[in-house]
Amino acid sequence: MKVQLRIQTVLSVLIVSLVGPTMAQAAVVYDKTVNEPGFKNLFNGKDLSGWEGNPDLWSVKEGVITGVTKADPKLTHNTFLVYTNGPVEDFELRLSYRIVNGNSGIQYRSKVLRTGQFGPVVGGYQADFEAGNTFSGILYEEQGRGILAQRGQKTVIKDVDGKHKVEVVGSVGDPKEIQAKIKKEDWNDYVIIAKGNHLQHFINGVPTVDVVDEQQSKAAKSGILALQIHTGPPMTVQFRSIRIKSLK
Repeated sequence: MKVQLRIQTVLSVLIVSLVGPTMAQAAVVYDKTVNEPGFKNLFNGKDLSGWEGNPDLWSVKEGVITGVTKADPKLTHNTFLVYTNGPVEDFELRLSYRIVNGNSGIQYRSKVLRTGQFGPVVGGYQADFEAGNTFSGILYEEQGRGILAQRGQKTVIKDVDGKHKVEVVGSVGDPKEIQAKIKKEDWNDYVIIAKGNHLQHFINGVPTVDVVDEQQSKAAKSGILALQIHTGPPMTVQFRSIRIKSLK
């Protein structure tokens, strides 16, 4: 009997090493929070405590935050899962994301504008990402000034007669080479650093944008965090290991 159990154990180890972790094993991995000096975990890996959104769209599956849309009902506006335990100011945010179809993003220094048919409507800075090849890594202002930096750009946002002007002042890398570092339908690491009016995004350790927002009337210094579900085709977006460090 002992010999048989040993053989079964060896076979199980070999199978896992060949085909990868099962869903149950993956859930154990995803459920673990990341403990880093100075960083606070914003997601407990178990439920949506500290977060608020449409429960028909947002849930925790296999230890990760999961947003899912379907063809019916079709979303008529972008909606969000909002972090409710206070605003952020100067910070470094780290998380991992995975997306299948569609577009999503991470709102920061933002605000809830209203509650729509499908949940909270949020406006403000967004670290964009998508299943496609164009928008991942850019800085977009949801419900505001639009694209403030394309992927690979270093920009300064100027105020010209009350209107914003995006000036490209340099580069942080080639857009196609940055895109090539992003894993399709797999986990990617996103880092956002906001200090004063200086905003930086990184995906998988690669800088994607570097922005200085000099339009004082529009440049948010604090606000909420939120995760986005976008209108369009049915999509699935997931988040894990969400942690933040104050830079104040």
